[in-house]
Amino acid sequence: MSAGDPTNLNNCCFLGYHGTGNADPTQTYSPLDFDSTGLFGVSGLDTAVASHEIGEWMNDPFGNNPTPPWGHTGQVGACQNNLEVGDPLTGTEAPRIAMPNGFTYHLQELAFFSWFYSSHSVGMNGWFSDNGTFLTDAGPPCK
Repeated sequence: MSAGDPTNLNNCCFLGYHGTGNADPTQTYSPLDFDSTGLFGVSGLDTAVASHEIGEWMNDPFGNNPTPPWGHTGQVGACQNNLEVGDPLTGTEAPRIAMPNGFTYHLQELAFFSWFYSSHSVGMNGWFSDNGTFLTDAGPPCK
């Protein structure tokens, strides 16, 4: 989410992000929110933000893995050309994980590498995302 009007939950806050520091050697980080109130809906519940940001950090820890331009899906309204595996599926839940202690974790579905780069999936079941929401690639480069 982007920063903006704190009275508008659709444009108020950063719930998480990932980046790099200036130290040598370079250090990566990802501050994120663990919301237990439900205030931000399913895309912000407990571990949903963590699964989004950690998935992106693992795939592109230094922010220098370019992709063909893609967009107009998930939280991306225009075109971008980076390996942000959570952005195209923001708000799309993966199966919930119910624990014996009664707590249920909410994870976000993530796009596979193939969704960004190829018309052929190397993922399980030939899918382009980890729960099968994406069954085809991102399509031709975004303009």
